[in-house]
Amino acid sequence: MRTDGEVGVTATVVVHADDATVAQAVAARLVTRIVDVQAARGFASVVLTGGSIVNDSLAAVAGSALRDTVDWARLDLWWGDERFLPEGDPDRNETQARTALLESVALDPRRVHPMPARSATLRRPEDAAAAYARLLRDASRPEDHGPVPTFDLVLLGIGPDGHVASLFPEHPALYADGAVVGVRGAPKPPPERVTLTLASINAARQVWLVATGEGKAKAVRMALSGTGPVQIPAAGVAGRSQTLWLLDRAAASALPRGLDRPASP
Repeated sequence: MRTDGEVGVTATVVVHADDATVAQAVAARLVTRIVDVQAARGFASVVLTGGSIVNDSLAAVAGSALRDTVDWARLDLWWGDERFLPEGDPDRNETQARTALLESVALDPRRVHPMPARSATLRRPEDAAAAYARLLRDASRPEDHGPVPTFDLVLLGIGPDGHVASLFPEHPALYADGAVVGVRGAPKPPPERVTLTLASINAARQVWLVATGEGKAKAVRMALSGTGPVQIPAAGVAGRSQTLWLLDRAAASALPRGLDRPASP
């Protein structure tokens, strides 16, 4: 099923039965996407964020029989946002991703690019954002035509308020210029974060938004019904070639008629 939203790019909505099925479906799609891109170009790039369903999906990849079809040493990993906490803190998205999947596969450490952690020498989220922006700029190529690489995939969760990455409704970070922005006063803890801007997220070839549970239903409906990105940041997300929403029936339960037909059993 497809819908045209404010972002001006046609979105595909896929509805699965429940959260466990969504996690397995995301895992299968993720492996396929990486393998296909590597077959075509030799390497692939994926941007991760946090959230329970994203981490469940990464854990499903770790447990998949297809896991070893990926050439993990030829995968570039970036993060879409991070909680500005010390390295190794269990609440950091990087830490959770490493536990769910990354520690169990043979990645090239030079291709893994976590956002900077809070430290004695890096005390402000703005400084961490600037450092990550430089790293992204250095990795971009002339054909990317911008300050960030053209990511093959950005994988996003969505909050009950419609936030994606650490871009919250009506927050000043939504208006930030540049590739990465430091966040202060986030409405959910911790208040200090680092996040890609919408422009950086939308530089990706594909963006997938994953949501499960009835608590996400209102935000999903608003994002897919043309609400502006200031009110619902998820509405401002669009991949260059594909924008894919992967939902369970509960998260899709508030979609208007015409958008709520399950695309899978």
